[in-house]
Amino acid sequence: MISFQLTDEQAMIRDSLKGFAAEVLAPTARAIDEAGDIPDSVIKAGWDFGLVAASVPEAYGGGGADRSCMTNAVALEALGGGCASQGAAIMAPGQFVGALLDFGTEDQKAEHLPQFAGETPVACSLAIQESQFGFAAENQRTTAVRKGNGWILNGEKRLVPLGGQASHFLVLARDPDSSGLGAVSAFIVPRDTEGLSVSEEAGTQGLKPLSKARLTLTDLALPGSARLGGEAGIDALRLVSQARVGAAALVLGLARQATDFAIPYARERVAFGEPIGKKQSIAFMLADMHIECETMRWMIWKAASLLEHNDPGAPKAAALAQDYVRRKAVKIADDALQIFGGHGFIRDLPLEMWLRNARTLTVLDGPVSV
Repeated sequence: MISFQLTDEQAMIRDSLKGFAAEVLAPTARAIDEAGDIPDSVIKAGWDFGLVAASVPEAYGGGGADRSCMTNAVALEALGGGCASQGAAIMAPGQFVGALLDFGTEDQKAEHLPQFAGETPVACSLAIQESQFGFAAENQRTTAVRKGNGWILNGEKRLVPLGGQASHFLVLARDPDSSGLGAVSAFIVPRDTEGLSVSEEAGTQGLKPLSKARLTLTDLALPGSARLGGEAGIDALRLVSQARVGAAALVLGLARQATDFAIPYARERVAFGEPIGKKQSIAFMLADMHIECETMRWMIWKAASLLEHNDPGAPKAAALAQDYVRRKAVKIADDALQIFGGHGFIRDLPLEMWLRNARTLTVLDGPVSV
């Protein structure tokens, strides 16, 4: 029998983060969305839960807990239920740490991991997204060409989370003479590297408060030690799958939030002499929203569990979960808005913000990872 029963520790993390999301993130989400900026105090409050530091091995000053894709998926859903933008900002540095833990050489771990073990939030970013139409993570246009013992990178990355603050970027690039994810490598790029230009994105439909940057790499020279994993490189398919499942978990939290917000209104809003929740069309819509949230959770947890156990079926499960969530999460956000009718478009309510955030999360690869 398949079971995804959470451990006591995972249940405690979920409950703690759900409380934090409801009490801290949700009440300020609209104001932060309007301002287009996330206060440092919010990032610090999220950092204090120790989700990133706990996964850093004790040898590098961290908590020494085993890296768990399942735990990260649970955490992301809980944070997404408060505010997707703030949840992404809190968890984005975990991408950098997770990639180091999975693929980094001992020297790379020793150099970079200790900074994540402290009490001060650290911003480092994973740069996957590119701007071409029909973008697929395996078809990177950013190139990495060997030159002597080092590498020369050229290309452009878009929508890089926390790009405005990041001290280092983990940039995905491919061998121009090869194709597919097997040709993709990741490179640790310090912000001050010559040939790297960092500029702010003009703006996005959703996740407005989350700082996003555009990276332009022009004949950027890196030493051989900058390639994550050294000569062994990375399993790019695993890294991309983790990013896809992470984004799916975050938007699941948003979909659950929208569903929970719509149910009380449907019970209280009276039209034609009875609550609208008693109308079959509304009742069936709410039932479908709940069913889809449960279905998305099982698909995400299955993919996260397979990733955690290095199962060869994990990439397929991640792709299926991503596809399903992309189709259902936006519909749930839109249905919640429709239940409120014209009120759903009023900016006093969060529904139109959730719809924007859901659409943005479902077209991005890589704002967060499990």
